[in-house]
Amino acid sequence: MPTLRWIRILLVVVILGLVISGVTAFPLEWELGIASSVLHASPVVDLVPSFVEWVDRVRDAVAFNGSTYPFIAYGTDWLAFAHLAIAVAFLGPLVDPVRNVWVIRWGMIMCAGVVPLTLIAGSIRGIPWGWMLIDMSFAVIAIFPLFFAERLTRRLTAVAAG
Repeated sequence: MPTLRWIRILLVVVILGLVISGVTAFPLEWELGIASSVLHASPVVDLVPSFVEWVDRVRDAVAFNGSTYPFIAYGTDWLAFAHLAIAVAFLGPLVDPVRNVWVIRWGMIMCAGVVPLTLIAGSIRGIPWGWMLIDMSFAVIAIFPLFFAERLTRRLTAVAAG
């Protein structure tokens, strides 16, 4: 059934995005070191120097906390775990989207919630506007496959009801 196949493809995209986001939250210090090196060796350093400065500042803070207060990274470990746990939640709709459509809808609500949280918490924490846009973009992007998966699931439900 093509509709079911498309629902599963869309959900796999969301699951992979969550898994990648989760797994990459563990080695932050190492990743930030690489990102800083790459940015300094690229034209970005001249085009958007404030972005490179921000990445360097974050890299330095993560390195300082890692050496002085390593337990602070424990919060990031839980963030990573949460991404992986949310990915597992989408296995239900992957197997049976009709019965688990609520997970797809919940995912859409969570994506919508990222925007105000980013704007409020990011402003309070002094996060640059551009970085907040990057953070919001993940949810803005993820809502599309969820939206289409929900619509296709609705269609599948109607066909099954006959």
